[in-house]
Amino acid sequence: VELVESGGGSVQAGGSLRLSCVAPGRIFRSFVMGWFRQAPGKEREFVAAISSAGGGGFSTNYADFVKGRFTVSRDNAKNTMYLQMDSLKPEDTAVYYCAADLFQTAQTMSNPGRKLRYWGQGTQVTVSS
Repeated sequence: VELVESGGGSVQAGGSLRLSCVAPGRIFRSFVMGWFRQAPGKEREFVAAISSAGGGGFSTNYADFVKGRFTVSRDNAKNTMYLQMDSLKPEDTAVYYCAADLFQTAQTMSNPGRKLRYWGQGTQVTVSS
């Protein structure tokens, strides 16, 4: 399963970017999807996750450091997950990765040590002060 991220770039502090992650269509709606990031010299960390298709709406989960600034969403008709990033800070500079798994939940995606089945190649986000 190939995940492809896009939308990264360079922006000044306070600006916005929207990342996209496209996955194969037939099973996209079954995946729980998440965003992670890795800054230079640091370990990869959880950013946000969204549950798979559900009649009652999607469940989301966010790292504390992005709550109120980032919004995760998905469009199953387009096989795409998004990460809207507003009020960006220099400390948000990192490579952002999307991940997918059939057996996690939006909440367990943030558990340290979780092993997720599929990963994208990453997209660079650089925020200057």
